[in-house]
Amino acid sequence: MKRAFFILVLLCVAVQAQAQRNPATATFAMGCFWCGEEALEKAPGVLSVVSGYTDGRTKNPSYEMVSSGTTGHTEAVQVTFDPSKLSYEKLLDVFWVNHDPTYTDRQFCDHGSQYRPGIFWHDEEQKRLAEASKEKYDKLRTFKQPIVTPIVKATQFWPAEEYHQDYYKKNPVRYKFYSTGCGRYTRLDELWGKLRK
Repeated sequence: MKRAFFILVLLCVAVQAQAQRNPATATFAMGCFWCGEEALEKAPGVLSVVSGYTDGRTKNPSYEMVSSGTTGHTEAVQVTFDPSKLSYEKLLDVFWVNHDPTYTDRQFCDHGSQYRPGIFWHDEEQKRLAEASKEKYDKLRTFKQPIVTPIVKATQFWPAEEYHQDYYKKNPVRYKFYSTGCGRYTRLDELWGKLRK
Protein backbone atom coordinates (compact mmCIF):
# COMPACT_ATOMS: atom_id res chain seq x y z
CA MET A 1 0.00 0.00 0.00
CA LYS A 2 2.81 2.40 0.91
CA ARG A 3 4.64 1.51 -2.29
CA ALA A 4 1.55 2.22 -4.43
CA PHE A 5 1.11 5.58 -2.70
CA PHE A 6 4.79 6.43 -3.24
CA ILE A 7 4.51 5.56 -6.95
CA LEU A 8 1.37 7.73 -7.22
CA VAL A 9 3.19 10.67 -5.62
CA LEU A 10 6.11 10.22 -8.03
CA LEU A 11 3.73 10.17 -10.99
CA CYS A 12 2.06 13.39 -9.81
CA VAL A 13 5.43 15.08 -9.40
CA ALA A 14 6.48 13.90 -12.87
CA VAL A 15 3.27 15.22 -14.46
CA GLN A 16 3.69 18.60 -12.74
CA ALA A 17 7.34 18.81 -13.77
CA GLN A 18 6.37 17.95 -17.36
CA ALA A 19 3.75 20.73 -17.38
CA GLN A 20 6.30 23.23 -16.10
CA ARG A 21 8.75 22.16 -18.81
CA ASN A 22 6.01 22.44 -21.44
CA PRO A 23 4.06 25.59 -20.60
CA ALA A 24 1.29 26.73 -22.91
CA THR A 25 0.91 30.07 -24.69
CA ALA A 26 -2.17 32.23 -25.14
CA THR A 27 -2.49 35.60 -26.87
CA PHE A 28 -5.23 38.16 -26.18
CA ALA A 29 -5.93 41.78 -27.05
CA MET A 30 -7.92 43.64 -24.39
CA GLY A 31 -7.29 47.27 -25.23
CA CYS A 32 -4.36 48.81 -23.36
CA PHE A 33 -1.80 46.07 -22.76
CA TRP A 34 -0.93 47.46 -19.33
CA CYS A 35 -4.44 46.53 -18.20
CA GLY A 36 -4.26 43.14 -19.88
CA GLU A 37 -1.09 42.37 -17.93
CA GLU A 38 -2.65 43.37 -14.64
CA ALA A 39 -5.77 41.24 -15.17
CA LEU A 40 -4.02 38.10 -16.41
CA GLU A 41 -0.98 38.06 -14.12
CA LYS A 42 -3.32 37.61 -11.14
CA ALA A 43 -4.62 34.26 -12.42
CA PRO A 44 -3.06 31.32 -10.50
CA GLY A 45 -1.00 29.24 -12.92
CA VAL A 46 0.12 32.15 -15.09
CA LEU A 47 3.91 32.08 -15.39
CA SER A 48 4.41 35.34 -17.30
CA VAL A 49 2.57 37.98 -19.29
CA VAL A 50 4.34 40.05 -21.94
CA SER A 51 2.94 43.23 -23.47
CA GLY A 52 3.36 43.57 -27.20
CA TYR A 53 1.87 43.97 -30.64
CA THR A 54 0.23 41.46 -32.96
CA ASP A 55 -1.91 41.03 -36.08
CA GLY A 56 -0.12 43.72 -38.08
CA ARG A 57 1.91 44.23 -41.27
CA THR A 58 5.16 45.81 -40.07
CA LYS A 59 8.11 43.85 -38.70
CA ASN A 60 9.40 44.78 -35.25
CA PRO A 61 7.04 47.74 -34.75
CA SER A 62 7.63 50.41 -32.12
CA TYR A 63 5.02 51.86 -29.78
CA GLU A 64 5.00 55.10 -31.77
CA MET A 65 4.39 53.20 -35.03
CA VAL A 66 1.54 51.13 -33.57
CA SER A 67 0.00 54.18 -31.87
CA SER A 68 -0.24 55.90 -35.25
CA GLY A 69 -2.72 53.22 -36.32
CA THR A 70 -0.90 52.64 -39.62
CA THR A 71 0.81 49.28 -38.99
CA GLY A 72 -2.33 47.18 -38.55
CA HIS A 73 -1.20 45.92 -35.13
CA THR A 74 -3.22 45.82 -31.96
CA GLU A 75 -1.82 46.08 -28.45
CA ALA A 76 -1.88 42.56 -27.01
CA VAL A 77 -0.52 40.35 -24.27
CA GLN A 78 1.12 36.97 -24.62
CA VAL A 79 0.51 34.70 -21.66
CA THR A 80 2.68 31.75 -20.68
CA PHE A 81 0.83 29.45 -18.29
CA ASP A 82 1.06 26.07 -16.61
CA PRO A 83 -1.80 23.97 -18.02
CA SER A 84 -1.65 21.64 -15.01
CA LYS A 85 -2.70 24.57 -12.80
CA LEU A 86 -4.71 26.73 -15.16
CA SER A 87 -6.77 25.55 -18.12
CA TYR A 88 -7.15 27.58 -21.29
CA GLU A 89 -10.90 27.69 -20.57
CA LYS A 90 -10.27 29.40 -17.21
CA LEU A 91 -7.89 31.85 -18.87
CA LEU A 92 -10.65 32.67 -21.36
CA ASP A 93 -12.97 33.40 -18.42
CA VAL A 94 -10.47 35.99 -17.15
CA PHE A 95 -10.20 37.46 -20.64
CA TRP A 96 -13.93 37.91 -21.23
CA VAL A 97 -14.76 39.77 -18.01
CA ASN A 98 -11.76 42.09 -18.37
CA HIS A 99 -12.60 43.69 -21.69
CA ASP A 100 -15.57 45.31 -23.44
CA PRO A 101 -16.69 42.88 -26.16
CA THR A 102 -19.21 45.29 -27.68
CA TYR A 103 -16.67 47.33 -29.70
CA THR A 104 -14.35 46.35 -32.52
CA ASP A 105 -12.01 49.36 -32.71
CA ARG A 106 -11.84 50.73 -29.20
CA GLN A 107 -11.64 49.83 -25.52
CA PHE A 108 -12.86 52.31 -22.93
CA CYS A 109 -11.23 55.71 -23.57
CA ASP A 110 -8.72 54.33 -26.10
CA HIS A 111 -9.93 54.57 -29.70
CA GLY A 112 -8.49 53.14 -32.89
CA SER A 113 -7.76 49.76 -34.46
CA GLN A 114 -4.61 49.46 -32.31
CA TYR A 115 -6.92 48.93 -29.31
CA ARG A 116 -9.22 46.34 -30.89
CA PRO A 117 -9.87 43.28 -28.75
CA GLY A 118 -9.33 39.72 -29.90
CA ILE A 119 -8.52 36.13 -29.07
CA PHE A 120 -5.57 34.86 -31.10
CA TRP A 121 -5.55 31.06 -31.12
CA HIS A 122 -2.37 29.01 -31.44
CA ASP A 123 -3.88 25.64 -32.37
CA GLU A 124 -7.18 24.08 -33.35
CA GLU A 125 -8.00 23.14 -29.76
CA GLN A 126 -7.62 26.75 -28.61
CA LYS A 127 -9.81 27.83 -31.52
CA ARG A 128 -12.52 25.33 -30.54
CA LEU A 129 -12.39 26.35 -26.87
CA ALA A 130 -12.41 30.07 -27.72
CA GLU A 131 -15.49 29.69 -29.93
CA ALA A 132 -17.29 27.66 -27.25
CA SER A 133 -16.36 30.28 -24.66
CA LYS A 134 -17.68 33.10 -26.83
CA GLU A 135 -20.95 31.22 -27.22
CA LYS A 136 -21.13 30.70 -23.44
CA TYR A 137 -20.60 34.39 -22.68
CA ASP A 138 -23.05 35.41 -25.37
CA LYS A 139 -25.70 33.45 -23.43
CA LEU A 140 -24.57 34.86 -20.07
CA ARG A 141 -24.46 38.51 -21.13
CA THR A 142 -26.74 40.95 -19.37
CA PHE A 143 -26.21 43.77 -21.90
CA LYS A 144 -28.14 44.35 -25.13
CA GLN A 145 -25.26 44.87 -27.55
CA PRO A 146 -23.89 41.83 -29.38
CA ILE A 147 -20.48 40.37 -28.58
CA VAL A 148 -18.22 41.29 -31.50
CA THR A 149 -14.77 40.26 -30.19
CA PRO A 150 -13.10 38.33 -33.03
CA ILE A 151 -11.36 34.97 -32.73
CA VAL A 152 -8.50 34.73 -35.22
CA LYS A 153 -5.35 32.73 -35.81
CA ALA A 154 -2.28 34.01 -33.95
CA THR A 155 0.37 35.72 -36.05
CA GLN A 156 3.77 37.13 -35.14
CA PHE A 157 3.85 38.65 -31.67
CA TRP A 158 6.33 41.46 -31.10
CA PRO A 159 7.21 42.28 -27.46
CA ALA A 160 6.74 45.95 -26.59
CA GLU A 161 9.51 48.15 -25.24
CA GLU A 162 10.80 47.36 -21.75
CA TYR A 163 9.17 50.40 -20.14
CA HIS A 164 5.75 48.97 -21.04
CA GLN A 165 6.37 45.63 -19.32
CA ASP A 166 4.72 45.41 -15.88
CA TYR A 167 3.80 49.07 -16.16
CA TYR A 168 1.10 48.74 -13.49
CA LYS A 169 3.76 47.57 -11.01
CA LYS A 170 6.48 50.03 -11.99
CA ASN A 171 4.17 53.07 -12.09
CA PRO A 172 1.21 52.26 -9.79
CA VAL A 173 0.04 55.87 -9.30
CA ARG A 174 0.10 56.73 -13.01
CA TYR A 175 -1.47 53.39 -13.86
CA LYS A 176 -4.33 53.89 -11.39
CA PHE A 177 -4.90 57.41 -12.67
CA TYR A 178 -5.05 56.09 -16.25
CA SER A 179 -7.24 53.02 -15.64
CA THR A 180 -9.67 54.85 -13.35
CA GLY A 181 -9.79 57.98 -15.49
CA CYS A 182 -10.41 55.82 -18.55
CA GLY A 183 -13.50 54.38 -16.88
CA ARG A 184 -12.28 50.81 -17.38
CA TYR A 185 -13.48 49.23 -14.14
CA THR A 186 -16.77 51.12 -14.03
CA ARG A 187 -17.59 49.89 -17.53
CA LEU A 188 -16.49 46.32 -16.77
CA ASP A 189 -18.71 46.19 -13.69
CA GLU A 190 -21.57 47.65 -15.73
CA LEU A 191 -21.11 44.96 -18.41
CA TRP A 192 -20.30 41.87 -16.39
CA GLY A 193 -21.52 42.58 -12.85
CA LYS A 194 -21.30 39.49 -10.66
CA LEU A 195 -19.32 37.56 -13.27
CA ARG A 196 -16.31 39.74 -12.37
CA LYS A 197 -16.35 38.72 -8.69
